[in-house]
Amino acid sequence: MTNPTTDPRPLYRRATEQAAALIETVRPEDLTRPTPCTAYDVRALLGHIVGGTRRIALVGEGGDGQSAPLSASDVPGDRWAQAYDEARQRAVRAWAGDDRMTATVRVPWGEIPGRAALSAYVMEIVAHTWDLSEAVGRPFPLDAELAEFSLAAAHEALPEGPREGRPFDAPVPAPEGADAYGRLAAWLGREPLGRS
Repeated sequence: MTNPTTDPRPLYRRATEQAAALIETVRPEDLTRPTPCTAYDVRALLGHIVGGTRRIALVGEGGDGQSAPLSASDVPGDRWAQAYDEARQRAVRAWAGDDRMTATVRVPWGEIPGRAALSAYVMEIVAHTWDLSEAVGRPFPLDAELAEFSLAAAHEALPEGPREGRPFDAPVPAPEGADAYGRLAAWLGREPLGRS
């Protein structure tokens, strides 16, 4: 279980820094590669990552994240790293105040405290970072602590069975000896590309 008093802001910053470093490794020829998130190839996944980060920035600023597009369609193919860096820095600034942790915010699944919303977005960016890492050939090791936090958050937020109306599929068995990222991916219904 995640600790309800844990401040997700440092974790969110680290998770977005890790995602930014990974996005820097994406080459134009990678954009059409498949990802473990079967609805997206790399280009679509990057669009979702940038769009989702813009949404959580807007929520942190006190706005309605639902009013922002879920996916960024305005990014040229060679500008993903810059677009994501701009969005993540905006989000980090938007959530900097202590008041944002206790404020009630509106996210797609309801009205919840800011701390819970940002914790969920830690889980989302960590999961999508794993998706992208798998798609581009795992260019560097990922931060295990972020995956452990995200796995605990996922267990709290998502039921074990069917997940109609939720953005994640039902869990699949994790590979034997899976690390925290592998267990997180399995809980979110994903399999490494080599297994699917």
